[in-house]
Amino acid sequence: MSMVRLEGRSGLWIGLITLAGSVAMLEVAVRMGMVNAVLIPPPTLVIQHAAKILGSGGFAAPLGQTLYLLAVGYAIGCVLAITLGLAMGRVPIIDGLLEPLVEIFRPLPKPALLPPLILFLGLGDAMKLVVISLGVFFPVLVNTIQGVRGTDPVLLDVARTFQHSGKALIWKVVLPAAMPLILTGMRISLGIGLVLVVVAEMMAGTGGIGYLIVDMQRSFRIPDMYAWSLILAVLGLGLNEIFEWIEHRLIHWSGTRQS
Repeated sequence: MSMVRLEGRSGLWIGLITLAGSVAMLEVAVRMGMVNAVLIPPPTLVIQHAAKILGSGGFAAPLGQTLYLLAVGYAIGCVLAITLGLAMGRVPIIDGLLEPLVEIFRPLPKPALLPPLILFLGLGDAMKLVVISLGVFFPVLVNTIQGVRGTDPVLLDVARTFQHSGKALIWKVVLPAAMPLILTGMRISLGIGLVLVVVAEMMAGTGGIGYLIVDMQRSFRIPDMYAWSLILAVLGLGLNEIFEWIEHRLIHWSGTRQS
């Protein structure tokens, strides 16, 4: 077993122990009355409510709605970003035309776009998909451009020597060389997309996990509110682990992650 793998496992155990210790300390503080149990219930109670939600099957519909919006918005944002990033990275004229627009809109917090999007698109799925796609778009775009520009010129020269066409050059050389950076941007965007879909659901009030968290808070069902937040946290962790597993197998040759 490699030293890197041992260090990774030791770091994981330290993290788990720290998390368990923090939860235990919060449990004791709430039980001893040091923390208001009405506003912050004991973690064991929150876990019980989360287990009850999962056991009843009531999580399936809101979870499915949230994952559907995330998947579609994420796919749209990634496809557009990779396509445009390849064009901007390879064609200086396109880059010169679009870079000012990208730099203007990229720093803009995407939740700030929700009010005008609600004004123009209403409270339906269209508004949510647009804001998710915009949030996903920019990190993937920037990473794609950097990955394309960082392609080893020797690889390009070899491909031209073998008389690869422009399309073959993109698919066989540029895209594989840029893939580690593209996937890094996609992994970052996955978390951003999850945040934005929840925020959009909270504002729209039309279903999904985000709506349920706000609804539990408004009806003062505090343990259920925290239970849904816990389910959302586990969902985010699970999605990140799945993506890292896929990333490792797609670019195992790059050495970005050791198994």
